[in-house]
Amino acid sequence: MSILVIAEHDNAVLKAATLNTVTAAAQLGSDITVLVAGHGCGAVAEAAAQVTGVTKVLIADAPHYAHQLAENVAALVVGLASGYSHILAPATAAGKNTLPRVAALLDVAQISDVIKVVNADTFVRPIYAGNVLATVQSTDPIKVMTVRGTAFPAAAATGGSASIETVAPPPTLVCPVLSASNSPSPTAPN
Repeated sequence: MSILVIAEHDNAVLKAATLNTVTAAAQLGSDITVLVAGHGCGAVAEAAAQVTGVTKVLIADAPHYAHQLAENVAALVVGLASGYSHILAPATAAGKNTLPRVAALLDVAQISDVIKVVNADTFVRPIYAGNVLATVQSTDPIKVMTVRGTAFPAAAATGGSASIETVAPPPTLVCPVLSASNSPSPTAPN
């Protein structure tokens, strides 16, 4: 089985949650590809190629991925999806924003907050604010899921030697960023 892991990063550094997601992916199979979508993110792709267990890194480096908007990343992932049995992302704000869109576009269910891999189509996830653990099974041809990082140990950040391949972005941009700015945090009242 081929597994696609969507890397969590800030265009400069590979986030630790990606390492936990790679460990979950390794429980599904040994053919693990990491997708790095961003702008000026070559260092992230290099770091992902060093992660133990990763066999290939795909890099989509384009200005419209600079902010990693879910609409744009989802379109990219859907274009790549046919070669994979599982698509995973960390259960972070970015992963929880992107993967439901991917699942909807693929017309499959999305499984959230996986904390245990039972087998290739059966997973454990918390429900009811974590008070109940549900074992769920998916018969979809592509399993799309977010992985709770605290449930899996981090894969070693070094020791791997995956190949890096460039992927072309989709021909049309789904959602352009018109402007971006940092807003100051509100101060607490005295």
